[in-house]
Parts: sequence; C-alpha cells; structure tokens
Amino acid sequence: MSDGAQDWRAWIGRSEKVEDVAYPTPVMALQATLDREPSAPQDMPLPPLWHWLYFLPRHRQSEIGPDGHARRGGFLPPVPLPRRMWAGGQFDFRSPLRVGDRVERRSFIEDVTSKSGRTGPLVFVRVRHEVRANDAAQPALVEHHDIVYREARKPGDAEPPPQKATHGAPTWRREWLPDDVLLFRYSALTFNGHRIHYDRRYVTEVEGYPGLIVHGPLIATLLVDLLGREMPQAQLATFAFRAVRPTFDGKPLSVNGRPEADGRTVRLWAEDHEGWLTMDATATLC
Repeated sequence: MSDGAQDWRAWIGRSEKVEDVAYPTPVMALQATLDREPSAPQDMPLPPLWHWLYFLPRHRQSEIGPDGHARRGGFLPPVPLPRRMWAGGQFDFRSPLRVGDRVERRSFIEDVTSKSGRTGPLVFVRVRHEVRANDAAQPALVEHHDIVYREARKPGDAEPPPQKATHGAPTWRREWLPDDVLLFRYSALTFNGHRIHYDRRYVTEVEGYPGLIVHGPLIATLLVDLLGREMPQAQLATFAFRAVRPTFDGKPLSVNGRPEADGRTVRLWAEDHEGWLTMDATATLC
C-alpha cells in the first residue's frame, strides 16, 4: 500500500474549475425537503452549506461505477479501495452567495495520506474548494472537504466503539425521521448516485450495513438549519464538522445545539435513536 500511496500523492496540486448559476429552483426544493415554505427571491442570501446544491457531478451514465459513484480517476486519485465516505469538512464564510449569482468553484487536491486502521488500509484525501460569485477576485467561501477510502466491509467487522456527546445538555434540540423518501430527495437534489443512500438491497447485501445511510452533508445541513432556526439573525463565520458514526434510516435522529459562554461559539452535534454521537460540529459567529 505504501507504493500506491506514493502514487496517490502525485495527485496533490491537481485542480479543476466548475461554473454554475445559483438558480432558485434547487433552493425552493431543499426548503420543501426541510419542511420550510419554499421561497427564493432574486438576491436572497443562500443559507450556509446550500452551495452544495450547485456544481453537481456531470459524469455520463457509462462512467458510473457499481456503487453509483463515478469510476475512479479524473480529478480525484483513482484509489482502488471500494468504500468512499465523506469524513468531514471545514468552512470559512467570507461574503454571502445569493440566488441568481453566477458562481464558480475552483478545487485543488491539498493532501493525500495513507494510514492503516482497524479494518485495513485507509487513504485520506483533502480537497480545497474556493467559491466565487460574479467574477469576484476573492472567494466568498473556502471549503475543505475530507474524503476517506477504505476496504470493503467483511463479515465480523466491528464498528468503532460508540461515543456519547460531551457538550452537556443541549439548549436546542430538533428531531428528524430520516426515511427513504428524505434520503432520496436529498440524493436527487445533489445528484448523488451513491447507492448506500437509496438502494436498500445494495447497502445491506453488498456493503453489509443494517439500513440506508443518511448523507453526512445532509446531517451537517440539518445542524446549520437548527442554528438558523434558533438564531435567525446570526451570521456564520466558520463551521466545521466531523462524521463520527453512520446514521441509518427509519429511526429518529436528533440535532442539538449549545451556545458557549463566549457568545461567538456554538457547539452542534447529532445523535442517533440510541443517543450515540453521529456527528460533531462547531460554528463560530461573526
């Protein structure tokens, strides 16, 4: 694996550019999905993380692999490990993106790291995205996207020991039921073909999970949505999240928040129906 890891490091520095327009229809569709009244007038600021509705993958059907992702290669390194997961992300919000903006995303492979875990080799890829609006010289948003590749799940593989949240009692709490319809709608909105989110036979028989897996970005969006509901005038400066444990459909998921005493930091986390921590996040306010 070490020779392969050296090969993957050759991908560091690769870049790509994607252009789009922040059309209102995806915004209204996600509003409806999150049980909000759809409305997206021209120049409305996009809520944080809703840039994920744009710059969608455009791979041809013949380029799709057996898991529903695009086959390995292209911008990302062609790591042969079959399971690819979104491990976390960090965001620096510098100026608003708005409905109707012409937007551009420039992406760079910042790092590729190989490690050995409990279940075998792991490869971590870090991508930096810079999002600009209307030909601005400086990005409105800088995102770091952490991806992990790992071996196929084998019979008897144990999940990492579950963790409890350590942030104390939440000040805010909202419960969601991530059913297969919610997961399908979010997959459609983000043009995410990964079968673990909608193909129950594939995710249980091939990947060995007990149910459909709730998208990490969807949970992150629900955490930021909680903050927006409870502090509607607050402006985010930064946000960081880390996926801790898979979350499966059909059981309640709670998103929780707790402002810190400094007045600028908000702890956010998600718990599954058994109270185990599934995502840990921190937001800072302007």
